[in-house]
Amino acid sequence: MACPKISFNTIANVLASVSAVGLAGILGAGAYVYVNKDAIIDNIKKEAIESITGGMGGALTGDIGLPSPQAQAPAGPSMGLPVPGSAF
Repeated sequence: MACPKISFNTIANVLASVSAVGLAGILGAGAYVYVNKDAIIDNIKKEAIESITGGMGGALTGDIGLPSPQAQAPAGPSMGLPVPGSAF
């Protein structure tokens, strides 16, 4: 079985081709970010505000997301331990 002869030029051409493809990918990604930078910044701002406000959404319009009276825990022995009486 004969070993194929690989010359230095073949190796250099392969490395140059791989390098060119990598550089094209980097330039393409950079161009995409540059063209869409405003949309990317707005999206990041929106996600940051939602993470800070906890997704309340209508907080700036007066709807601050207070729980309704029906959402409160029921009174009585089902709340857990009884409250001790006053020592005085």
